[in-house]
Amino acid sequence: MRIIILAAGQGKRLLPLTAEVPKAMLDIGGKTLIERQIEAFAACGVTDFVVVTGYGAGRMDEVLSAIARRLGVQVKSVFNPFYGVADNLASCWLARGAMTGDFIQVNGDNVFKSDLVERLLAAPPRDISVAINRKDEFDADDMKVMLDGERLTEIGKTLPVDTVDAEAIGFYVFRNGGAQAYVRQLEEAMQDAAALKQWFPSAVGTLAKKTDVHTISITGLQWSEVDFPVDLQRARQLVASWG
Repeated sequence: MRIIILAAGQGKRLLPLTAEVPKAMLDIGGKTLIERQIEAFAACGVTDFVVVTGYGAGRMDEVLSAIARRLGVQVKSVFNPFYGVADNLASCWLARGAMTGDFIQVNGDNVFKSDLVERLLAAPPRDISVAINRKDEFDADDMKVMLDGERLTEIGKTLPVDTVDAEAIGFYVFRNGGAQAYVRQLEEAMQDAAALKQWFPSAVGTLAKKTDVHTISITGLQWSEVDFPVDLQRARQLVASWG
């Protein structure tokens, strides 16, 4: 299993904390965010990582090299030169050469433990699966999803709240033929100039119209997304509670 981490963004909503380093290098309880991510996967035996870098790529590469040495894993980086003008669909397209075999694509701003990784790895080996969290209320920044049983039918931040069943939390699992289908969809999407301003879940939503996209519930597990200063504080408190 390969892990592809999207970590090209600066994290402007966290300024001035990200004035010198990208969001993925922020300190979370004495370790960088991305180090905590790689540690969680490595604890489950995963050793193959590809990280899409952008803002502060030079410093990120230094950090990634140190993490690889300490954990005994392989970490390669793919530089996204368009990080300042494009959203993350372009990052995924640039990483398509690494999308061979089974892989998990991960947003680079999630803080989580190995129990979440174990949940993903233990799920039935569907071609395409999306990790979801069920909750009572959704805000404008949530990546909302609509479901038909355990199958995803729609995904996007602007879905009508009264139609939403859960949120996608940033973990996308591709196995068997799912990887090839995703790469084809990325290549098709990037032929449109508007793709530079699109998020990659739009490609997943299009795939859901063509094939089954399954879901993996992580409801009940502890995790935190880091988008705003209040999220950073929450993530640090969560990590402190883990000891």
